[in-house]
Amino acid sequence: MKKGITGISISMLFVLLLIAFIGLNLTGQGETASELQQAAPQYDLLLKGGHVIDPANNIDSPMDLAVAAGKIARVARAIPAAEAKKVVDVAGYYVTPGLVDIHTHVFAFGADLNVFPDLYALPNGVTTVVDAGSSGWKNFPEFKEKVIDRSTARVLAFLNIVGAGMMGEVEQDVNEMDPVAAAEMIKKFPDILVGVKTAHFMKPGWEAVDRAVEAGKLSNTPVMVDFRQLPGRSYEDLILKHMRPGDIHTHMYAEHIPLLNENGIVNEYVKQARRRGIIFDVGHGAGSFWFRVAEPAIKQGFVPDSISTDYHKRSAMLPNANMVTTMSKFLNLGMSLKEVILRSTVNPAREIRRAELGTLGAGAVADVAVLQLERGKFGFVDSGRAKMTGDQRLQCVLTLRQGKVVWDSNGLGWPDWRTAGKYRFIE
Repeated sequence: MKKGITGISISMLFVLLLIAFIGLNLTGQGETASELQQAAPQYDLLLKGGHVIDPANNIDSPMDLAVAAGKIARVARAIPAAEAKKVVDVAGYYVTPGLVDIHTHVFAFGADLNVFPDLYALPNGVTTVVDAGSSGWKNFPEFKEKVIDRSTARVLAFLNIVGAGMMGEVEQDVNEMDPVAAAEMIKKFPDILVGVKTAHFMKPGWEAVDRAVEAGKLSNTPVMVDFRQLPGRSYEDLILKHMRPGDIHTHMYAEHIPLLNENGIVNEYVKQARRRGIIFDVGHGAGSFWFRVAEPAIKQGFVPDSISTDYHKRSAMLPNANMVTTMSKFLNLGMSLKEVILRSTVNPAREIRRAELGTLGAGAVADVAVLQLERGKFGFVDSGRAKMTGDQRLQCVLTLRQGKVVWDSNGLGWPDWRTAGKYRFIE
């Protein structure tokens, strides 16, 4: 009897030990899975250690920025590196929304002066370019097919009131200025076409401006105006009588624009136009930015609503009117970095009614510029090829478009080749 009891006890003991052993292993496996789940990276990319300037969300502080699935996932202090698949150290740099340049010419198969968007935009931190009327209601489909649909940068456009766009003499042909046709084209492509453009009209009447404004009314979009005074056609009348609140005058600091009176004071009617809602945009270009106009105006508080470049083949050379150089000029004219970023991101985005752009808010498309602010002695050239010497200069070192690195001038996101092992193409 004793022997039997002993045998049963040993058997039961063995079973109990086996159950306990299996339970311990299962518990261990559960903890390991949980730990692995916690350690699994939740972000695709982490920009770590930079100084974030995001005026749309009132951020101007050292922050990390995390990206997941092409969107901004989180902006916060000290996001753990282990939470991201790829970490880029951006300490010492400024992290901003992708820049928005609302005056460019990138219909590269249109006028000879136009450039391809990516070659200009991405190395300058610009993730959204707006073509300012290179195409009209006749040739916009060609622009879309050949350039817009093939670009990495986001390309939007103002549609020229002239059907053929900026193609020389045809810009003087009033018969080409059809508000109904222009409005119909804008309504057909509302995701790309942000408004109407008029430019270069050198006849004395108001046909170009008024027909552009009519197209703007029909399409419920803003109008961008490039304007030159002629007898019977004054700048004062343009901004007080012909343009609507929300319409944009570009080339605000051009020599031919009477922003200042004969004593160098900002004209009162210009201030009145701003109060009634007229937008004033830089539109630097090859011939539309003069230090002797911009400097006194800025000192008097008449700063731009938006900074843009009017970038094309001529302005790309002298006066080197790319986005970061143009922004640098305003830094050296006395504007703060935060104000310059505001006028290069959220302000232009709102002017073209794309409030989802120019922001690093959670859920926004991860279009990001990483900028270096250099200190030293630098020269800047205006449209008359006169020089201003300054002590600050912006450079773009990294650009993200939809969360992917598309420009990285210093190789911040990549390993040193000597420690990278055997590689062919690193992702």
